[in-house]
Amino acid sequence: QVQLVEAGGGLVQAGGSLRLTCAVSGSIVSSNTMAWYRQAPGKQRGLVASISRGRSSNYADSVKGRFTISSNNTKNTVYLQMNSLKPEDTAVYYCNMYLRVGVGGIFVNYWGQGTQVTVSS
Repeated sequence: QVQLVEAGGGLVQAGGSLRLTCAVSGSIVSSNTMAWYRQAPGKQRGLVASISRGRSSNYADSVKGRFTISSNNTKNTVYLQMNSLKPEDTAVYYCNMYLRVGVGGIFVNYWGQGTQVTVSS
């Protein structure tokens, strides 16, 4: 069974840094676009950053210049380096990947379980 396993959340003071990691658990054939989303209390889940297999990245305006997404396609892992954190970055962060499990199969969208990031002022 394929799962996405996240790590790296926690409590940090404003201005601090955290690095989130999301790795594939289980056997897959290949991966495609990887992304991080976040959901704050009372708000909808929204895209933070995404990265294609060709390493083209995209960021929400609110995190540009502070967050960096990267990936290791060999290890099927995606990272989110978060610097200069602000209280408004507080949310549950979810990783998201398109994965192909079977040879010749289609890409299926998978979600991680979520990791809490809390930034204190």
